Amino acid sequence: MEHELPGSSNLLFVEEIYADYERDPESVPAPWRTYFDSLGSQIGHGENGATRIGPSFTPSSIFNPAGTSSAAAKDGKGSNGIAYGARRATIASEAKERQEAVTQLVRNFRVRGHLQADLDPLGFTKIPYIPELEPEFYGFTEADMDRTFACDRSFEKSGMLPLRELLSRLKNTYSRTIGVQFTHIDDIEARRWLQQRMESTQNRLELSRKEQVRILTRLTDAVIFEEFIRRKFTGAKSFSLEGAESLLPLLDLSIEEAGEQGVQEIVIGMAHRGRLNVLANIIGKSPREIFREFEDKDPDLHMGGGDVKYHLGYVNDWQTSSGRRVKLSLCFNPSHLEFVNTVAMGRLRAKQDRIEDTRRERGLVILIHGDAAFAGEGVIQETLNLSQLPGYTVGGALHVIINNQIGFTTGPEEARSSHYCTDVAKMLQIPIFHVNGEDPEAVAATVKMAMDFRREFGRDAVIDMYGYRKLGHNEADEPAFTQPLIYAAIAKRKTVREAYLDRLLKLGGVTREEADAIADRRRQELEKELSSAQNEKPIPAKVRHTHGGYVGGHDEDVPEVDTSLPKERVQELLTKLTNLPDDFHPHPKITRILKQRTQMAKGDLPLDWAAGEALAYGSLSTEGFPVRLTGQDSERGTFSHRHAVLHDVENDNEFTPLMNLAPNQGHLEIRNSPLSEIGVLGFEYGYSLDALAGLTAWEAQFGDFWNTAQVIVDQFIVSAEDKWQHLSGLVMLLPHGYEGAGPEHSSARLERFLMMAAEDNIQVVYPTTPAQCFHMLRRQVLRKWRKPLIVMSPKSLLRHLECVSPLEEFSDGHWYPILPDVHAKEEREINKVLLCSGKIYYELDKEREARGADDVAILRFEQLYPLRDAQIMEALSAYKEGVKVIWVQEEPENMGAWRHIFYYHSKAIGSKFDFSFVSRPGSASPATGSGSSHRKEQEILISKAFDR
Repeated sequence: MEHELPGSSNLLFVEEIYADYERDPESVPAPWRTYFDSLGSQIGHGENGATRIGPSFTPSSIFNPAGTSSAAAKDGKGSNGIAYGARRATIASEAKERQEAVTQLVRNFRVRGHLQADLDPLGFTKIPYIPELEPEFYGFTEADMDRTFACDRSFEKSGMLPLRELLSRLKNTYSRTIGVQFTHIDDIEARRWLQQRMESTQNRLELSRKEQVRILTRLTDAVIFEEFIRRKFTGAKSFSLEGAESLLPLLDLSIEEAGEQGVQEIVIGMAHRGRLNVLANIIGKSPREIFREFEDKDPDLHMGGGDVKYHLGYVNDWQTSSGRRVKLSLCFNPSHLEFVNTVAMGRLRAKQDRIEDTRRERGLVILIHGDAAFAGEGVIQETLNLSQLPGYTVGGALHVIINNQIGFTTGPEEARSSHYCTDVAKMLQIPIFHVNGEDPEAVAATVKMAMDFRREFGRDAVIDMYGYRKLGHNEADEPAFTQPLIYAAIAKRKTVREAYLDRLLKLGGVTREEADAIADRRRQELEKELSSAQNEKPIPAKVRHTHGGYVGGHDEDVPEVDTSLPKERVQELLTKLTNLPDDFHPHPKITRILKQRTQMAKGDLPLDWAAGEALAYGSLSTEGFPVRLTGQDSERGTFSHRHAVLHDVENDNEFTPLMNLAPNQGHLEIRNSPLSEIGVLGFEYGYSLDALAGLTAWEAQFGDFWNTAQVIVDQFIVSAEDKWQHLSGLVMLLPHGYEGAGPEHSSARLERFLMMAAEDNIQVVYPTTPAQCFHMLRRQVLRKWRKPLIVMSPKSLLRHLECVSPLEEFSDGHWYPILPDVHAKEEREINKVLLCSGKIYYELDKEREARGADDVAILRFEQLYPLRDAQIMEALSAYKEGVKVIWVQEEPENMGAWRHIFYYHSKAIGSKFDFSFVSRPGSASPATGSGSSHRKEQEILISKAFDR
């Protein structure tokens, strides 16, 4: 806490304290006694016996002039009374100014001291001269350095220190090998907590010999592993950790500390640099598995699948030194830097929800970043923004930046406009610790501080660990092409292990023999693991992936399930969805919707889309399955159809009917997300990985916007099972349909998902009735097959009078991949069959009715992938051979489903029928921006379908 010397501006108080001191120094408080003692030799007498201190200024103490009593002086009486009063005012003013200068010096160290910290192991970063951190800036001279001033008790329990000692402690705390940014934190409690912790220890940990040996061992593990890899697999890419080996003791200490804080599971996300080292030495993956991946002898093992070794993840258990068990999960990761961050957060959130850890105390996510990526990738901001949001918080993430001070070949001066790579993190009320990675004990201090801050305040903490990259971007790269001076200096450097060992040898904390034994033992272990890798037969790749009873693989291998509900149960749930607390005041329009839903429950009205969707969520939840739905407007729904979270119009209290259906229903949350696609979709994908038993859904505001998160779809959702054997049942709800809203509000890019569809990796559907929506969502959970479900969800159909379903379709129906026509003539009388998908069905049906064309059948392809020829031909089996079969879509020819249907199914269809298509002409843009043009195009399109 920043403060002045107590009473320093109260002249009478100071005078009385000093008078007591003169009579008996032991009678005054210790801080004042220390202060007056420090004035000692500087106390002299001026003219007429007036007391003065030093040659240049009057002290902040009150002395009685010679021959004048203390009382007379206070009253302004006596021969020197007037002069004494004036002198007293001058004394107090100058004393106050000097104390304020000291206070300002302390503040400036807290704010800017990090800029003078020795962070760069290579010494290439010029440490700036900051005048505000020098005593001379405030008028202090060498004569003042041993004078005592008031200070915070975080520096000294007495609250008093000589200026020289105070300055030393400030430099040790804020400008040694740790620099801390924390004064941007508005929360005074958090700021004071950090000040107390740092200033009382001068940002240092007192480590026992055992702890020092543990750090040395971890550094040895890191160095020996990299040397072994480079020697045994010359030229192979491994993305070495060399130059940042302190990451291993950092992670080791973080996990140990987490275990002591009650953390039971840690999810780690990181890129490829140092990943193999972390896998072997922290996560516990057997080195022989890693060496076998380097050997890569069997080309048949991963034909058409798998991933490179430095992208792979692993799960293992860690036992802390005190015997606590912590589960470690290192996420699989693509080369697309930083996109794994929210995936890891989502995974941890799912784990926390599963064990009802609502306080977010039993799990930790550690995100390991690169300096260039942390400053350059926008997903970093999206990751940080999720930190304190109720639907996404995990109780604080630990961010660790491996600061190589370079990105591939690009230096910081070309890579960012900010001073630090971490400046974006100042958007949060969290500390940012910058630390020299070649001071392992300083790294240990930052770990302890960061972990304790996270536990205390439930917020993120950032450790920016400065190091360097010993080799190029990969082992085959030549970094001296672009950074010749830096790499000339790197070539001459000792490893951090050698430097730390030298320090321990000087302190007598370890002997050379002990250090050599640690290294020799590690080399022998690696040699043994390599021998096993070369001689043991590799484990064959799994054809079908299972996880807790859930399976991947092919659709045909997994049986269907009954998704229906008894009619009475449907009615009961619909009724409960209308029940509100007695003191709740809904919006009048909501009241009308609830009345309609009551009529639906009685069978007086068919169910609309919102009712069918709510039934799916509610029924799953009451059956014990967890349900999570998020999106930018998901509580209400972009098109105001869902109204899952109701607001009281009188006090804005919230009520969620879906959460009040049964006493022991499964965990259910429907959340509005921030305006983000990459971060949120990554989070929900991660959540789905660890919530296989439930329904996890993400809803785009408009389907057009999902492509902002293209990386999450491409690198994770559609390919993770093939690359990493990860199963996910994530549902993507993507509003799609051509309604004259323009090129950015019409298309969810159906064609892109169909282009990425292979090996039954995803499901792509376009449901057109509330009952189909209901069965689709329940099937996604009740069936044991776990695949991402891509849904072209409705917009105008949400309120379309024909887009409704009777109660019976929920109690007696099931999911139909292809919906048969119920309005046309008998199949043998049909002369044309229109095949379509989505909302255009209703426009085609309307046109058929207007024309009286009941010899035209219209089949709806509700499931576009996976879809077998046999399913299509069965749906067409009753129609006469040679009948015209026309695929009709409202999307342009080069978009939508046509090309997929043509490529995969035209041979089968064309073998029996005259197969063709109708669509908008191919176009670079999905849709016109003109409403009138849209209507004309739609009319032409529909007419062609019937006239052809």
